[in-house]
Formats: sequence, C-alpha cells, structure tokens
Amino acid sequence: MEKEQENSDAQFWKVEIKKHWKVLILFLVAIVILAIIAVNVLIWHIQTSPIGNYGKATFDQWSLDWIVRFIILLILWELLFVGLPAALFFGLGGYLWWQQLPADEKKMYKDQEKRTHKKRNGGGGCGLLLFIAYCIYIAIDGNFYAAFGSQPYSYWVYSYLLTIGWLMIIFGIPMAIAGLLYLRYWLKKP
Repeated sequence: MEKEQENSDAQFWKVEIKKHWKVLILFLVAIVILAIIAVNVLIWHIQTSPIGNYGKATFDQWSLDWIVRFIILLILWELLFVGLPAALFFGLGGYLWWQQLPADEKKMYKDQEKRTHKKRNGGGGCGLLLFIAYCIYIAIDGNFYAAFGSQPYSYWVYSYLLTIGWLMIIFGIPMAIAGLLYLRYWLKKP
C-alpha cells in the first residue's frame, strides 16, 4: 500500500514537472545565481572586514570574540544581499505563479499535500546551543578575547568537553528525573 502511494506521488510530480518545466528552470537558475552571490559576499566580507585583519590574520591571532563577531556580521550581510532578494523573488514569483494556476490545479496541489504530508523532525539546534554554551564557558574562564595561539590546543578541546559535560548536568538531570516520573506514572496506569 505504501509502495503504491510512493509510486503515485512520483508519477504526480513527474507530470507536474513536465507541465511547469519553465518555472522549474527559472527556480534552479535563481538558486545558482543566489549561491554565486552568497560565495561572493563571503569573499568580500573576508577581504573588507577589519575582523581578521582584512583576510591577512593567521589562525593563532583569532579569538572566540573575533569568530562570534565575524559570523554575526557575515550572517547580516548574507541576509541583506542574498536573503532579502531571495525572499522577494521566490515570494513574489511563487505568488504570481500560484495566481495564474486554474482552480482545479490548485485543488489538486492541496489534495496532494494533504495525502503526502509527513511529520518532519527538526534539525534540533543542538550545535548552536553547544556553541553558545562554549562561548559562555570560555568567557567565564577569561579567555574569550585570547588568541587561539595563546593556549595549547588541548585547552580548547578540554573546554569543549567540559562544556558538553555541564550541558549534560544542566539539562540531563532534569530530563532524567522527568523521564523517571513519567515512567512511574505510566507503569501505574491501568
């Protein structure tokens, strides 16, 4: 049954791609152009940012402070030069494309979405949480502004492992207690 559903979904999208191939080509060209712009913004930011000495700083001169500021500025520049144009292009283009579709085709897309809608697991955000916690740990330790070359590499690795340990204590213990309480409640349920 599930195999038949997958085959019908694949067949549906094959027909729709053949019907709207011009829009698909335009979509793909826009993605390639935006990717090229994003890479150029990264190169431009490296060459013009005083953080990192205009691209001439060596790794031992970098600090965690530099990394955080560099990444925040890069995100803002990428949003300005890539994110906003992409949102305008795809938002306006998608709206105009949707408006020109006949009503029966719109209904067909909505029905297909209802049939194939699956629950998706999110990315989590654990990496971002870990990086923020690592920055806080290094700042508390007094080395947020220190160049990476000022400490042996083992310091940075051990600090990372200690950050993971503290996160396990801060979040793991309450989660374990909640899990045990839920398990106890679930086992008592008739």
